[in-house]
Formats: sequence, structure tokens, C-alpha cells
Amino acid sequence: MPLIKLRTNVNITDEKTPQLMSELSELLANETGKPERYVMVEIEGERNMLFGGIADPLAYVECKSIGLSTAQATSLSQSISQVLNARLQIDAERVYIEFSNCPAEFWGWNGSTFG
Repeated sequence: MPLIKLRTNVNITDEKTPQLMSELSELLANETGKPERYVMVEIEGERNMLFGGIADPLAYVECKSIGLSTAQATSLSQSISQVLNARLQIDAERVYIEFSNCPAEFWGWNGSTFG
């Protein structure tokens, strides 16, 4: 049920994509305490994006999960920013992260919901 979607104006090479996806998947599972088998990751690179009036490397991340706490969001913000800096050279001040705590009854999977 945890989901992380990354959009960035940085070119993410085919060689880097699997490693980055795997790292974000594992990070989200660990930080939320959810099994990684439920984690979904989506990455879109080379998007037309602007932040603060300039097109330097940037990222917009959506991070959603059932039962996401404020403490988890704070920790995830730091962890995700560190990964983006290490792997894509995006400064933390050029990253927006939108966190959502979704009610279980509004998260569908396997023909039903988690509620």
C-alpha cells in the first residue's frame, strides 16, 4: 500500500533506474514498517519542470501510505532527500515531498480494499 512517485527534470539513465527504484522501495518499506511486497514505485525523469524560477535539478515526490504518521513523514523527508542527493545530485532545498495518509477503506488492492 505504500506508494512513492518521483518526478524530476534530471535524466535518469536506464542503468540507474532499477537501483534507484529498489532503493526507494526498500526505504519506504523500512520507514513505514510495511512489507515491501506492497510497495509501489514510479519514476519519471527528464520532465519539463521549474522550481524557484530556474530549471536546475529538482524533484517532486508523492509519498502515500495507510497509517502514515507525522514522525514517519519527517523521517522519510530526510531519507528521500538523501537518496535523491546521492543518486541524482538534487539538493534537498530543490525537493518538494507531498505526504498522504490514506484511510484503509480508500486504498484498493486485489479486488477489494484494505479497510
